[in-house]
Amino acid sequence: MVETRMSTNKILRINIHDNVAIALQPLSEGDEYFLDDNTEPLALLNNIPYTHKVAIRPIKKDEKIIKYGSPIGSALYDIKPGEHVHSHNMKSNY
Repeated sequence: MVETRMSTNKILRINIHDNVAIALQPLSEGDEYFLDDNTEPLALLNNIPYTHKVAIRPIKKDEKIIKYGSPIGSALYDIKPGEHVHSHNMKSNY
């Protein structure tokens, strides 16, 4: 696969401590995005719907999902970078 640099404005990490980013538009499995100053792209493992979360680093089972710099839930199982994060693999704190 030829690596292409895609715009970082399609995903947004809200806080430097977040372990998820938000899709600013529907994103496709296999697309790659650069986040912040990372030299390695984040390859999407699933389609990510608009406004849904994507893991930007490994998240272990029972680890807190961090968005806005605060925990919003816990992982139900290990989540890989690039994986869709939603009710199927996280338990909400609310």
